[in-house]
Amino acid sequence: MGDTNKVVLVTGGGRGIGAAVARACAADGWTAVVNYLRDADSAAATVAAIEAAGGRAAALQGDVTTEAGVEALFAALDALALGPLKGLVNNAGGSADFRIADMTTADFDKLMDGNFRSAAFCSREAVRRMATDRGGSGGVIVNMGSRASVLGGQPGRVMYAAAKGAMDGFTVGLANEVGKLGIRVVGIRPGVIRTDSHEARAGADRLRAITAAIAAGRPGEPEEVAGLAAFLLSDRAGYMTGTMVDISGGR
Repeated sequence: MGDTNKVVLVTGGGRGIGAAVARACAADGWTAVVNYLRDADSAAATVAAIEAAGGRAAALQGDVTTEAGVEALFAALDALALGPLKGLVNNAGGSADFRIADMTTADFDKLMDGNFRSAAFCSREAVRRMATDRGGSGGVIVNMGSRASVLGGQPGRVMYAAAKGAMDGFTVGLANEVGKLGIRVVGIRPGVIRTDSHEARAGADRLRAITAAIAAGRPGEPEEVAGLAAFLLSDRAGYMTGTMVDISGGR
């Protein structure tokens, strides 16, 4: 992409993998828009780090788990007038521990809204702005999935794996739908990645047990996932669409 003011929106971009993705994109010449829900301080710190390194960034609050929230976020993005939206990284999401026998409607909705509804409606808004048949000039959508979609998830994480499985199918299907409209759609399936939230959720003993099953012998780092995301957004990956790329240390 030759645009000097190309814009990428990273949902859930204030912390962890999302923040690393925003930093990597900015280093690659993108204007990184860091979406967050509640943690304004972390989003501001991510923007400050990008600007200190000479990059361009902005933070935007928005709840991507609802259609209204997504519409408001993209309206706010349009109002910033930073340049054409050329990239979207559907990174927002999260897990929760509950067994299927104990699942409630609220549990189900929270997992699906955070991990899949958010990606679907953000992608809708991105396509409306990127598609060549709607006056756009193309772009790239990167969906953050998980190896859990292949492995089925740990006990208590079945619905997280199911939500990420939906992301796999959505990535391939959307790529087929918009490929001739100038839009590539690719997915990333991280394995165990070292983030504060992951370590807190898994616990030290569980994390050690999972790590023992990783061929690389260690968890991945957010920056490793971010480097892959930046590559997939770039012209270097111009012939890649409708595919999921695993980054899991061999697990």
